[in-house]
Amino acid sequence: MLFRIDPSADATIFMQIADNVRTEAAAGRLRSGERLPSAREVAEMLGVNVHTVLRAYQELRDEGLVELRRGRGAVMTDAVDLLTAMHDDIRRLAAKAAQAGLQPQTLTALIQEALREHH
Repeated sequence: MLFRIDPSADATIFMQIADNVRTEAAAGRLRSGERLPSAREVAEMLGVNVHTVLRAYQELRDEGLVELRRGRGAVMTDAVDLLTAMHDDIRRLAAKAAQAGLQPQTLTALIQEALREHH
């Protein structure tokens, strides 16, 4: 798995790492039961502190996407399948919105409103 970070971005490094995993999972490039690279490997690859990577992995654990197992590291959970399915639904929704001429901000507002109704 290839991790990309932008030190000049507004998002923290740990959030960028977590976002990389989310994106790969949503695109179907990560599967349930698949092991992520160790925090040490990712830290060395990106030139960041290992605690930064661990924080990203903990964030993903708190979301239910990753299970942290002693000795096995970070393993993708079954939630990745739901994320992949949602990604497909969102792509169809985005295509439908574009076809209707909706601006991205309008679609975002509609999604945020729907999420508030369910929380």
